[in-house]
Amino acid sequence: MSTQLMKKLAVALLMALMMGGLAACDNQGPAEEAGESIDESMEDAGESLEEMGENIEESAEN
Repeated sequence: MSTQLMKKLAVALLMALMMGGLAACDNQGPAEEAGESIDESMEDAGESLEEMGENIEESAEN
């Protein structure tokens, strides 16, 4: 086989593997869902603390 043909086949194989990897990323497992839930909870808690801090600052100014 020629070198050009081998390169084209290698590129086609690489593209097929990448597409398969992207398709596999669509399905979230329970660990990933739990991680996202924890991230959201921590973000919400941070926002609540920030709001509480702002309220305390406003109360101290009055």
